[in-house]
Amino acid sequence: MSLLLSILSASEYDPYKILGVSRSASQPEIKRAYKNLAREWHPDKNKDPNAEDMFIKISKSYEILSNEERRSNFDRYGQMDENQPFGQSQHHGFRSFHNSFYFDESFFQFPRSRDFADSKYLLHHAQFNNDVLPDSYKRPYLIKVTSDWCFACIHIEPVWKETVQQLEPLGVGIGIVDLGYERRLANQLGAHRAPSIIGLVNGRVTFFHQAVVQEHLRQFIEDLLPHKLVEKITDNNYMTFLDSWRVENKPTVLLFDQVPMVPLLYKLTAFAFRDYVRFGFVDQGDTHNTRLLRQFNINTYAPTMLLFKEDTEKPVDIIQARGMKRQIMDEFVSNNKFLQVPRLVNQQLFDELCPVKQFHRRRKYCVLLITGEDQTFLPGNKAFLDFASANKKDVLRFAYVYQHQQQPLCQALLPNQVVILERRSQAGKVLYRSVSGGWNGSEEDKYRLHEQLELLQKDPAYLSSDAVLPELNNEMAPIFIIRWINAAYDYILQIYDDLLYSNWREMMPILSLIFSALFILFGTVIIQAFSGKRREKRTAVVIPTSLSICVTLPLSAFVIDSHSRPPKKDFVEVTELTDITYTSNLVKLRPGHINVVLVLTSASKNALLRKFAKEVFSFSGTQTLHFSFLNADKHRHWMPSLLRSASDTAESEGQSDEDEESLDYTGHVLALNGHKRYFCLFRPVFTGDSSSRATSIELHHKLDRLGLWMERLMEGTLPRFQVPAWPFLHETTNTSFSES
Repeated sequence: MSLLLSILSASEYDPYKILGVSRSASQPEIKRAYKNLAREWHPDKNKDPNAEDMFIKISKSYEILSNEERRSNFDRYGQMDENQPFGQSQHHGFRSFHNSFYFDESFFQFPRSRDFADSKYLLHHAQFNNDVLPDSYKRPYLIKVTSDWCFACIHIEPVWKETVQQLEPLGVGIGIVDLGYERRLANQLGAHRAPSIIGLVNGRVTFFHQAVVQEHLRQFIEDLLPHKLVEKITDNNYMTFLDSWRVENKPTVLLFDQVPMVPLLYKLTAFAFRDYVRFGFVDQGDTHNTRLLRQFNINTYAPTMLLFKEDTEKPVDIIQARGMKRQIMDEFVSNNKFLQVPRLVNQQLFDELCPVKQFHRRRKYCVLLITGEDQTFLPGNKAFLDFASANKKDVLRFAYVYQHQQQPLCQALLPNQVVILERRSQAGKVLYRSVSGGWNGSEEDKYRLHEQLELLQKDPAYLSSDAVLPELNNEMAPIFIIRWINAAYDYILQIYDDLLYSNWREMMPILSLIFSALFILFGTVIIQAFSGKRREKRTAVVIPTSLSICVTLPLSAFVIDSHSRPPKKDFVEVTELTDITYTSNLVKLRPGHINVVLVLTSASKNALLRKFAKEVFSFSGTQTLHFSFLNADKHRHWMPSLLRSASDTAESEGQSDEDEESLDYTGHVLALNGHKRYFCLFRPVFTGDSSSRATSIELHHKLDRLGLWMERLMEGTLPRFQVPAWPFLHETTNTSFSES
């Protein structure tokens, strides 16, 4: 590396020595040397401070030696380019290379001879995102997408050059993207073919789809600009337009010209300063503008610009010229961006009017009036404006705020009405001093304020108080719904444009998202429809039988547990276990399904069923749970038979057969897994006060803990009792077992 630098210092502009090849080197040798050096000196991989300059020189050397005509010119005359010596490349060559630097076969093809004047427009990925994108909010960009072996690009080149020469002086940004070198940027722009022409405004990319002629490209730029940038002004509306400074808090500019349409130059100026100034256009040839022309004594032979501030009768500045230039218009507007006494409506305006102190000689003092919006404040506000107009100085800026709109700021400075302040930091620290006596606009108030400003100029330490000001509210920010509508409108326009011109490659992400959403939506509807039919068929088998009872209870009778999944129905289906439903609801129950059975009697049926439905309602949304009840009066032997069939149950219960027959099982709940032959048992538990505990649990308290038991059932933490087979469900005393 050090050897190569020493060679460059000895002969800086010799491409052979830069690439380290002899004058008789073949093209493969030149390409191989260039490839190795480009890898070594690429700025993303080499942290040397001179890496970027070295990389540019390597690239330019390869561009000369890879072209036989240029190489021959250099060998004969020592010239590296027809128009510009190598040492004056001004770092434009680096813009033609991708940040990641692709080494593929297409990269090392011999490129066609590119016009060196285009090199200043070449864009790379980092430059586009850091410079061009933010700048597109101030001016539109016209970007050409090209490549080395694009023969169609050669045909549009003359039109492109003429358009650039016409639009660039007006303020349009120009850019060129090479598909071969800037693939990452091309993908970001959505440009996958050459030639393509792209417009960029406010960060939004728009493709040009018409014939490449100068008039179409110019109209394309005009269409990219927002509508209503410039308002058409006549005798009927000019006073309303000039008076808009009170609401908009901006100066107004009027352009008088003979042409009926707003010139593109004026539109571009309005776009650049739209956040500061309002723009109007007056057609001098229109018969409806005679009073306006006569009032301001406009010369009809040359374009004229008038700039108004608070005084709508007299402009504060005028320019008149036959050949209006962009630079003249920019200086004219930028020198008058603010009103004489602007209202602080956002933090950005405050930062520009009252910048933070950086050096002693660049001090800026703000004289701030805290006032209101009522009519009673108008005389004082007018007197403050008159005082500001009579005391213009570079170090002084006058402004006012509405106390109702900027309460946090005013509370930090109250009870002061007029404040002289100097900003000391971006964090909001200020030094200030209040003007004693308040402000009502009298001559005495003006004299007192003038006296304090004179003392401040003599002694900067006159500002004796300090405070930390909060950030200002943005009074001009559109409400959320307006921003949402604007964003949706831009998005719909982009989709329409892509569909109209069949940019399917760019549309693939959007189409994929739309079809995925439709698939999920209709797939869910179809699955629910089929699953609903299956549930209806299963219920139809159980309910219509003469011995089965399906109890349907209304939702209003239940309390929903917020911790469980909400049910899909507003009722709980509770089926009675009978001889007919016993096999389908228990013995042949599908794997993974559980039947929750409530044991009751004829006397307790209504009360227990309502309580049961209330406790299990929040779990009824689970399709693997089924709910039934068993009448112990009809099947009084079934529960003892089930408990005896469980392993070691008789020993654990410690009861004889006669005792089991006489036990009251009312309020017991069983979770029966018919496939795996086990059950979980819920026994009523007393939940009242132990001091008043009765010998038996009251009926309405038997199911108090059922909800907690159901949660443990869903968690799988309940003890399980295995049975070899399920007992018969007969109304007789038969206790034999049936094999499932």
